[in-house]
Amino acid sequence: MKAIRIHSYGAASEMKLEEAPMPTCGDNDILIRVAACGVNPIDWKIRAGFLSQVLRYHMPLILGQECAGIVDAVGKDVTAFKAGDAVYTMVGFDHTGTYAAYVAVDASRVALMPTSLSFNEAASMPLTALAAWNAVEAAQLKPGRQVLVHGGGGGVGSLAIQFAKRLGAHITTTAATKDKTLVEELGAHFVIDYQTTDFSSLTGNMDAVIDTVGGNVQEASWKTLMRGRTLVALTEPPSHEQAATHGVKAEFIFTQPSGETLARIASLIDVGVVKPLAIRSYDLSQAAGVHERGEGARLSGRTILRVAQ
Repeated sequence: MKAIRIHSYGAASEMKLEEAPMPTCGDNDILIRVAACGVNPIDWKIRAGFLSQVLRYHMPLILGQECAGIVDAVGKDVTAFKAGDAVYTMVGFDHTGTYAAYVAVDASRVALMPTSLSFNEAASMPLTALAAWNAVEAAQLKPGRQVLVHGGGGGVGSLAIQFAKRLGAHITTTAATKDKTLVEELGAHFVIDYQTTDFSSLTGNMDAVIDTVGGNVQEASWKTLMRGRTLVALTEPPSHEQAATHGVKAEFIFTQPSGETLARIASLIDVGVVKPLAIRSYDLSQAAGVHERGEGARLSGRTILRVAQ
């Protein structure tokens, strides 16, 4: 089968479209014929070797964390899916492998695809949707609670806004000027243009902060929280010392695959409660160029790779 593989960690030039062995479908696995796969910042970090001390992979490595496609075969112990089902999945950081024509993944990590989405749209959802879902859960949001969502125009931030809105929270978000209308339509009550305005003037107003950016943004977020409330970080572990100094709590989300949660999210998408961002679509053969253009950039929308069969 065709796949994007790396034979060593490094720049995007290490990515090669080449023939790779078909994955083995175990007893509890689903073999998915991939229609499209999502591209995420974690893919760049894995490819560059930034996580090599935490996540141990064998080379050559097929990149990719999420995809949508058609069930090609199921293991003998799988009863919830059958060949021909349209599904989507986050395969998990212990796995990777969606930049390929086929991927085998444990059935517990797979859900039926939202019927209202195309394969391209569905492929852009699993990792970011699970990250946002977990972050909103960790923030313990309730009706009327004040939450600050950083990066509201991004993949995770846009979904966090929608999940928080569903819970009745009052949502403040930081976003670029060009994304103001978008995040308001998604449910943000108050938008701070991070390009012109310092959000840290919100001193002590927030019940929760969902940080999708890290760095200086995370550092400046501590003082926006009321005492006893929570900062939820998704890009880098927050300092528990800083949290203690400000009298607040800190949580770090390391997103885990869950077919059960993806099924719940699919239901919300199909009834119109949750909407995906606009997508940029490229052929699988363009993966290296996509990495080069997107790495380190702060982009709106989501990027997917089409996988020709």
